[in-house]
Amino acid sequence: MHFGRGSRSSERDKEQALIECLEAHEGEVDHLYLLGDVFDGYIEYRRLVPKGFVRFQGLLARWTDRGVPVTYLLGNHDPWHHDHFSEELGVTLVPDAIEVTHFGRCLHLAHGDALTAAHQSRTWLRTVLRHPLSLRLYRVLPADLGLGLARWVSRRLHDRDESAPVADILRDRARALLRRDGLDGVVLAHSHVPMLHDGPNGVYANTGNWYEQRTFARLDTQGLHLQRWNGARASDIESVELS
Repeated sequence: MHFGRGSRSSERDKEQALIECLEAHEGEVDHLYLLGDVFDGYIEYRRLVPKGFVRFQGLLARWTDRGVPVTYLLGNHDPWHHDHFSEELGVTLVPDAIEVTHFGRCLHLAHGDALTAAHQSRTWLRTVLRHPLSLRLYRVLPADLGLGLARWVSRRLHDRDESAPVADILRDRARALLRRDGLDGVVLAHSHVPMLHDGPNGVYANTGNWYEQRTFARLDTQGLHLQRWNGARASDIESVELS
């Protein structure tokens, strides 16, 4: 989503479209996974959180109150959470990758920045940005200054990323992960390029991005679907049966 990236009106439209999409699927969802970069730049203090996007956060709270699990895998633009999402909204925060099983299928889920960082020799940058000392130093700053600095760093990360090479790197890394026994699929984000690839060892999906393309991935008993929200309903871009 990269909430906070655009103008106020475009951000409100983006949030409203996401809420409409989630509400349209409300009765079907067993588990919601947010694959990072929900915010374009985010830093949370012990008693302060960045304002905005409360309608989306309210939906998450309603879902978790009803018993629908929501898992938020932190991205490279929004790693600096404290306890607002976990304690107030009931969301499970995951700093790195996880492996989950649904409908008898084992999936590897991650944002994807760790996979590209190693390939592009940026592991040091990821380590520095996620280190507890960096977070403490940011939180020493006044809140407006700390959040402003976090968003400046986020913009610099946008400037350095090139979506096409990142998409290729993630696809190759996913193929390597799928060579492991017992893994049926890999689902990543980060590249902003929607992709669904059925290989000899399993399926790789990339959710693309919401702020431009309104794309997302959905798993059901039929398989893994890459879909786009068109403002009224979701339609398949591509689907793969998981065998």
